[in-house]
Amino acid sequence: MDYQLIIKLWRKSLTDETFLTTLESELKAALGDTVELEGYDVSPKEINVFMTTADPRHSFRRARSVLEKLGVVQGVSAAFRLVGGASFTSIWPLRVMRKFTLP
Repeated sequence: MDYQLIIKLWRKSLTDETFLTTLESELKAALGDTVELEGYDVSPKEINVFMTTADPRHSFRRARSVLEKLGVVQGVSAAFRLVGGASFTSIWPLRVMRKFTLP
């Protein structure tokens, strides 16, 4: 698994944070062995979910269905980078010049 996929949930778009445990279990069920969930970090403005994968675009497409089911896809952005890398490639939302950063 060469890539780290990061899914960013903007806190202002969430009704509460209790769904994080549900989100992790739903992602694990949907993605199976294609990803390794690494956990998440929480800041005042955002929650970042980290996972490693061999195919970040495919993994995000599958994860997006979970996010849609939970009703949080509108407050999400996602990007990937090589494991240990510093440069992100944004994959959601679909905007040409979207810049992705971590706190």
